[in-house]
This record gives sequence, C-alpha cells and structure tokens, in this order.
Amino acid sequence: MDFLAGCIGGAAGVLVGHPFDTVKVRLQVQCVDRPLYRGTFHCFQSIIRQESVFGLYKGIGSPMMGLTFINAIVFGVQGNAIRRLGQDTPTNQFMAGAAAGAIQCVICCPMELAKTRMQMQGTGMRKSSTKKLYKNSLDCLTRIYQREGLKGVNRGMVTTLIRETPGFGVYFWAYDMLTRGLGCEPENPYMIPKLLFAGGMAGIASWLSTYPVDVIKSRLQADGVGGVNRYSSIADCVRQSVQREGYMVFTRGLTSTLLRAFPVNAATFATVTLVLLYARRGYDDECPKDCELAPLAQAPPPPVQQDQPPQIQPSSL
Repeated sequence: MDFLAGCIGGAAGVLVGHPFDTVKVRLQVQCVDRPLYRGTFHCFQSIIRQESVFGLYKGIGSPMMGLTFINAIVFGVQGNAIRRLGQDTPTNQFMAGAAAGAIQCVICCPMELAKTRMQMQGTGMRKSSTKKLYKNSLDCLTRIYQREGLKGVNRGMVTTLIRETPGFGVYFWAYDMLTRGLGCEPENPYMIPKLLFAGGMAGIASWLSTYPVDVIKSRLQADGVGGVNRYSSIADCVRQSVQREGYMVFTRGLTSTLLRAFPVNAATFATVTLVLLYARRGYDDECPKDCELAPLAQAPPPPVQQDQPPQIQPSSL
C-alpha cells in the first residue's frame, strides 16, 4: 500500500508543480552574460508569451512517468525501512528517508536529464519558429544514449546522489517532526490543513538543505545543449560558476523552487497520508467480519506507551 500511495501522491505533485520547475531550470542555466529572464515572474511571463501556457509544461512526460514511479519507490522503501528499524523516531525517519533517496537515484537521474533537456528546448524562441530536437522525453533519452551511451544517460548521477540522499532524509525527518508537533490525529477536524502545512514545509526544508547541489546538477545536465560542452567535471562546474557569477549563483532559481516546493509537497504528502489512512480504515472495517470465529490471540497485547501522544506518521497509517 505504501507503493500505491506514493504513486498517487507523485502524480498529484507533478501536476501542481511542473510549471515552477520549468522556470527554475531556465533560471538556473541561463547565460549570465546575456540573461533572457530578469527573475521568476518575468520568466513565467516570457514563457507564456513566447511559447504559450503549454511551454510551462514542457518535459512533463518524463516526471509524470518517472516521479509517479519514484514516489512509489521512495514511500515504499521508506515505509519498509521504518518497519525494519523497529522504532518510529525522527532519527529513524531520517535514515529511512536517506536510504529511499539514494535508491531512487537510478531512475531520478535519467528522468531529470530528459526533463532538463526538454525544458531547455526552444528557450527564448517563439513557438512557431521552434525546431524541436526531441519529440518527447523517451526520444530525448534514446538520442542521448545513441550519441553518448549509458554514461550520457546517467549524466549528473553523482550530484543527484549527493542531493537526494540527505535531501530525502531531511524531507521525512521534517514531516515527522511537524506532524508530531501539530498533533495530526485522524479525529482532528483540522487534520487535512495540518497535513498540507507539514508536507509543504517539509518540502521547503528539503530543498533549502541541498539547493546549491541542485544548481550544479542542472548545469551539468544542460551542458551540451547547442553542441557546446563547458564543464569537464563537478569541480570545474563549481569553479567556473563561482568565478563568473559569485556565490549567489547557488541561489539562482531559488524563489521559483520554494514557490513550487510548498504546494507540490503539500499535495504529495497529504495524498499519501490520506490514502494510507483510508486503506487502514477499510482494513479495520473488514477485519472483524473475517476474524469473527478466530480464536483469541495467545500473546498479550503490547503495552500502551503513556509518555508519547498518538500521532500520524507518513508511512505507518
């Protein structure tokens, strides 16, 4: 059920947040000498004016297919890791989240490469004059593989791993701490607003913890668009970026990222938690009917811990 809930939550998050992600990528990789966009809102306006509203959804096929599956892996691995660790504590939530983040990089990296290349396609050009290099995300990955092999498809894997492992740890840790602090009980009439707030703030915390790495990842994955490769390695990308633009380069696109992070992760976490909640309720409703004639359990029930208030956890509903 963790996998199904993550799948549904991932689809909800993609639909809400993809336009913000397109703006983020355009701002992160634009040339500092000839910038096309003055800021987040100017970038939104320019894309809509030049490429129509659909320009904001360029490359959505890759994350819609990938993120839906990725979230299924993330929430499934995280839920199983928590059960393996035995105790549902904030520290274990961090460890389980970090493990889930590392595992999903195998899918996340090629997916984000295709998304980035699709989002950069036709930058600054009117829709009518755009010559499409890639038909869709799958065609993009196929062409990259034909030119550069498996190494090209996994461009940016190291930076993706550096970003995702601690990022998902912070993600689940923050959500756990907030749901505990807010008291997100199933009987609480304000449970859904609390879940939305906790999910949104967890997403913001996660992005703030690893955002500089994301800037470098985007630049490495966009490198080579137009036939020119500027960076030879991660260190070279960091060095050139700081030399040309200063340390503020690591905040490029941060506004659109945070604007995207809250609604996307609010929708994702709330959807996952509610799916798990209703699944558990359905199981509890059916269980007495199936178990009416079952003998009483031989083992006594586990003692109720009085020192901790009941709480909803992202993977234990």
